[in-house]
Amino acid sequence: MDREIKIWLFDINSAIAEIDEFFEKGRMIFENYTKDIKTKRAVERNLEIIGEAVKRILNKESNIILTNARKIVATRNRIIHGYDTISDEVIWGIIIKHLPKLKSEVEKLMNE
Repeated sequence: MDREIKIWLFDINSAIAEIDEFFEKGRMIFENYTKDIKTKRAVERNLEIIGEAVKRILNKESNIILTNARKIVATRNRIIHGYDTISDEVIWGIIIKHLPKLKSEVEKLMNE
């Protein structure tokens, strides 16, 4: 695998790990998230990093399969350019439903 792609996969994995660290193990509570502006902004920043890294990977090697890759990039664009249209519910859904699968796929690619 290309060196740059490995770096971007590492960046994705690191951003997901950082997001996970913002929450106590087994204590991911939506209400706590909505009340903590620092955590919200930090999560959004990490989602921007994830989206940019996915975009770079797809541009360099379009045959790499990451579930919802285009949606990940679109979310990054929305956070950056449409910051005032992002809801806590959308971000929370990404954290809970989509990041675990992405993490698994990225770790698998990193181990190839």
